[in-house]
Order: sequence, then structure tokens, then C-alpha cells
Amino acid sequence: MSNHKAILATAKKTIITESDAIAHLSTLLDDQFASTVNCIYESVGRVVITGIGKSAIIASKIVATLNSTGTPAIFMHAADAIHGDLGTIQKDDVVICISKSGNTPEIKMLVPLIKLGNNKLIGMCGNLDSFLAENADFVLNTFVKKEACPNNLAPTTSTTAQLVMGDALAICLLELRGFSSQDFAKYHPGGTLGKKLYLRVSDIVGNNLKPQVGVDADVKQVIIEISEKMLGVTAVMSNDKIVGIITDGDIRRMLNKYENINGLKAKDIMTTNPKTIGADVLAIKALKKMRSNSLSQLLAVDGEEYVGVVHLHNLINEGIL
Repeated sequence: MSNHKAILATAKKTIITESDAIAHLSTLLDDQFASTVNCIYESVGRVVITGIGKSAIIASKIVATLNSTGTPAIFMHAADAIHGDLGTIQKDDVVICISKSGNTPEIKMLVPLIKLGNNKLIGMCGNLDSFLAENADFVLNTFVKKEACPNNLAPTTSTTAQLVMGDALAICLLELRGFSSQDFAKYHPGGTLGKKLYLRVSDIVGNNLKPQVGVDADVKQVIIEISEKMLGVTAVMSNDKIVGIITDGDIRRMLNKYENINGLKAKDIMTTNPKTIGADVLAIKALKKMRSNSLSQLLAVDGEEYVGVVHLHNLINEGIL
């Protein structure tokens, strides 16, 4: 147990150290940050982000965040850049160089080469007196008092500060571009997140059978229709319009209510004014409507036209739930 206490104490100390550093980071923001955002926003090129060691890993993550939020970006490893990859940087690109010290040998070699290309250079570092800071057009100050590492050596707090600064850049650019959830869906078409943003009811109901019976259909016809279409429900139609719905539950309640079901029609056991959902509505909204009304199915409509059924299982299979 004492070992557990020591582990938890170390973990808490690490988190507190890093959270304090992040809180302090907000006080370091100045006109240099705003100018950096405007520089990237007004650029017609890409953002090339480079670094060495752990800073290179952070650079890759920032590139991914920028690309997914509407700012074209590409990663270039600082070591590879001085061994042939410098051609990654094109004429109109803006370059962000990430380094805690700003004085590593690779950075000192790379910075003059970037300056020769007349590209705007943004330095993200924790030392304003460094080679990188003195030669950059704009500087993003990511100074931290100490690493979370007890030896103050392993990049921990400093890389967290770099990551957060990158997020701050991305969100500012996102807001300047008016980047919407619809735009986000274009960049995230796969997975649950993408489907929540673009999948519509019409995309689902087209894969289902379309159960329906007339108001005068007998009970046997209703049961067969529900069974064959395998959605636990059927729409009840009159003059091509929905007038009711019959579910598995309605069938069970009918059997409990009537001793003799001979002669019963669909209109005798249906629920009138059923809940419907527009075919062009996002599937996630269909799920919310099901939940709020404790339903497993909704009849999908296009105007007044019945187009099919969306079932809770469809949403589960699509990963919406």
C-alpha cells in the first residue's frame, strides 16, 4: 500500500507541475503570437513544422491538428532537412521550428538555410536569447520553469507546453476561417465522429426493407409483414399516407387484450400519429429522438411521403451509439 501511495504522489506531482506550467503559458502570449496567427492565415502556402527529438513528435501532432481544422500543414524532421529534405519547403510556405533550447546543432544549421529561401520563420522555444529566437521572424514563448522529470532532464513539461501552444494556434486559425462542423466532417469522413457529422437517415433507410400494410389488412398480414421485413414494425397506410404504426409490442398487447383476434384489422390495433423523422435529418438526431421518446424505430419521411424505417440497431451498427 505504501508503494501505491508513493506512485500516486508522484503522478499527482507530475500533473500539478505540468498544469501550473500551462497556466503560466497563457501569461506569455503577446503580439508575437497574434502576428504568427495572422501570418499563417494570410499565407497562400502551407505550414511546414520541424523539430528534433521529442519536439519533432510534437511537431507531427500539431501538423495533424492543423490539417484536420482547415490549415494545410506538413511535417519535416530537422535532421532529415539538412540531409536532403529541405526541398519540402516551397516558396510560399511558412515554417515553424520547435525547440526547447533553440540552440541544438541541427537547429543552428537549419535556420540559416530556411532564411535563404525567404520563408517566414516562426520559432517556438523556451529560450528568448537562443539562436532560434534571435533569427526567427516571430517567436512563440514556451518557457517552463522545470520539467516534471525529477532530474529536470526528460522533456515532459516543455513538450506539453509546445503541444498546448500548437493547439492554441490551430483553434485561433479555425475561428478566423469560420471552420464549421460541416467542414470538420469533410476532413473526418471515417469513424464514429465523421458519421455523427454527415450520416443521414436517408443513408440508412435505403438499406432496410420497407414494411407497410393498408388500414384494412388483417392481423395475419400485419404479423407476416413485420416478420418478413425484420424491423419489428410496420407503417399503416391509407391513400399513400401514413396513418398509423404497429410494432411488436402492439401485437403482444393485442394478444393480451382480445380472446378472439379473427376479424381484427390493422386500423384496430395501430397507434395513430406515429413519431416520424425527415429522411434528410442527421442520423444522430434520429438517435436523440428515439431516446427522448423511448423508441426503437422511427418512420422516415420525405415531406409526406413514407420512405422507410430507421431502427436503433442500424445506429448501433453504424457506430452512432
